Amino acid sequence: MITKNQILHRKNNKPIVWDAYFKSDGVKKPIVIFCHGYKGFKDWGSWDLVAKTFSNQNLFFVKFNFSHNGGTIDNPIDFPDLKAFSENNYTKELIDLDDILNLILSENFKHKNEIDISNITLIGHSRGGGISIIKASEDQRITKLITWASVSDYGSRFGSSIEIIEWQENGVKYVLNGRTKQKMPHLYQFYEDFQINRERLNIEHSVKKLEIPFLIIHAKGDSSVTIKEADSLNSWNSKSELLKIEDSNHVFGASHPWGKDKLPENLKSVVEKSIEFIT
Repeated sequence: MITKNQILHRKNNKPIVWDAYFKSDGVKKPIVIFCHGYKGFKDWGSWDLVAKTFSNQNLFFVKFNFSHNGGTIDNPIDFPDLKAFSENNYTKELIDLDDILNLILSENFKHKNEIDISNITLIGHSRGGGISIIKASEDQRITKLITWASVSDYGSRFGSSIEIIEWQENGVKYVLNGRTKQKMPHLYQFYEDFQINRERLNIEHSVKKLEIPFLIIHAKGDSSVTIKEADSLNSWNSKSELLKIEDSNHVFGASHPWGKDKLPENLKSVVEKSIEFIT
């Protein structure tokens, strides 16, 4: 069963669009929640095929758009709402993930007969990997963690001190989206929020706190987030497991749009290893 573009309405917060993929058979299944990365969205590339593959293995797979990723309820693909994108920050993404968890684990969740609430895995890709790590370190409801091409540090990604000063003076900076050609805005509040919450948003500290099974998957040829970041994550936790993928990239061979009905071979391997880790 596939339920697409469900809406989680929230008081005083933007709504979240989410999907669930599962076999509707009344059997309680492990829950898997997927967090997309920077300039990403739940319907990017082959994420739908990924979701189907997990659900075919008797897992309850949820993917969602972070509320300020630039998508809307009417158009959850790509970035029609750059104003929302400009207002995003890591704290908001952690709130979004918590609200998705609370929805799924609530007494009135419409698919509650299909889920095992004692078995919850987070999967995060790229920037979403950092969010998943932080959340897993804070929330005892999470029982396993998997990262795909995850970042290991947020603080180093804001640019040089000169660039940060210019950002503060201008109030906004722009990043070109090579695919859509949009100039994607970041308000200075993004950096301010990080500084205020710097201790909480320290990925290294979060990894060191983890006491649950942790699988790190990263491509050796990743040019967006280098393999050194995976090595760092692995070095910070003695219980973690690192799988390095040969001859691949940041998205394990996928692209957007993805018009094929099969996963690219490297991403297929990533998914298979992740399912094995969960089950």
